[in-house]
This record gives sequence, structure tokens and C-alpha cells, in this order.
Amino acid sequence: MNRPQPNEYPTWGETYISKVDRDIFEILNEQVTSIPALFRANAGKANYAYAEGKWTLKEMLGHIIDTERVFAYRITCFARNEQQPLPGFDEDHYVLNARFAERELEDLIEEFAALRKANLYLFKSLNEDELNRKGIASGREINVKSILFIVGGHIIHHVGVLKERYHVV
Repeated sequence: MNRPQPNEYPTWGETYISKVDRDIFEILNEQVTSIPALFRANAGKANYAYAEGKWTLKEMLGHIIDTERVFAYRITCFARNEQQPLPGFDEDHYVLNARFAERELEDLIEEFAALRKANLYLFKSLNEDELNRKGIASGREINVKSILFIVGGHIIHHVGVLKERYHVV
């Protein structure tokens, strides 16, 4: 699948789309196992945040899960030709109100894996017409293919943050 063109997504999407350096489905499939492995390997740091006011590892994984849900919903809506604009979401507000600190890390890990596996059925079912459909989310036009690339690139982005600032292995 060709990568999305800059006119197919808002400028903020470049942060994530630029991180996709090979087949998006290879990346999405690999993340089903690589993300759980990364968080399991760093379970001892589950409640660690690198600075005051920053997310813990559990909160980071919870954010990844929430974002996966939001973007899968957007993909579903736009692939089905939804004409209504979709709202944005405030990631900090979501994390603040999610109580991820109260949850077991292993439960979050399993939730991510199950969610991604389920989403892959949707993602792989999309044909070229559906991938090119677009809609309005957060006040900006975006197409389904771009959101798909953002889903994979968003996690690559956060893995980079985890390695750089949380010193995960």
C-alpha cells in the first residue's frame, strides 16, 4: 500500500506517518507481540514516570489503548462513509480520568493485544475505495489510509519516547 500523501491528512499526522518506514500491515502485525513484550520486559517500571506530571508506563500503555480505540472508530466511520464530523479528544484528559494506575499492567497488556488483533480484522478488510474515503475529525479532513498509518506510527513514536526518556529495554 502506498503511503498517504500530505494532502490526505492534517499536518499533525506527519509526526506519526513519517515513522512508518515499511509495509504498514507488517508493522501493525508485529506490534501485536512487540508491544506486549516491551511492557512485560519493563514491568518493574510500570509506575515509573521520568518527570513530575509525565505519564507512567501504565498510563502510556493506557493512552496507546485509548488512541487505538479512537482511531479504529474513525476508520470505521469514514470507511462506512460517515458524513458527520467526529470530535477530537484530549489525550491528557483521557489519561487523567482513566485510572490506569489502579489497573494491573498485565491486564493492560492483554487488552492492547486483544484490541489490536480485533482491529486487524477491520484494517485488513478495507478495499482501495474504503481506504481513500475521508471525513472530518478534530475539525480536519483525513482519509482512512492516513489514519491506518497514524495508528502504526503513533506506537512507533511512543516506543521511541519510552526508550529515550524511560530507558526501557
